[in-house]
Amino acid sequence: MGTFSISKKENGLFKFEYNSRKGKTLLTSQSYKDKEACEQDIIFLKERIEQVSFLKFKTPAGKFFFKMIHKGHIHGISRKFTTELLLAKGLDEITTKFSASEVLDFSQEILFD
Repeated sequence: MGTFSISKKENGLFKFEYNSRKGKTLLTSQSYKDKEACEQDIIFLKERIEQVSFLKFKTPAGKFFFKMIHKGHIHGISRKFTTELLLAKGLDEITTKFSASEVLDFSQEILFD
């Protein structure tokens, strides 16, 4: 089963990454102004994964990636895959495991004494 990892970017915005069961990042979300909006989008997507579209692209360098889209809004962009087969495997993992994946929050600052 994959996981969602919420983190805070250096510019203060939040994002989530969807990671495979092996720990590889498959998808990175858009930026959100606050953590609540990020969490709400995860819930929104988990509930509607069957309705999400995936547009596939190929870079000039020959790498493959996809964009996760729901009703014309891009919710995330995948990592670059070296082959179409790896892209297909990434898409399969998202479509089958996404809804049941847990959410981990790494956005909190940890202070050490």
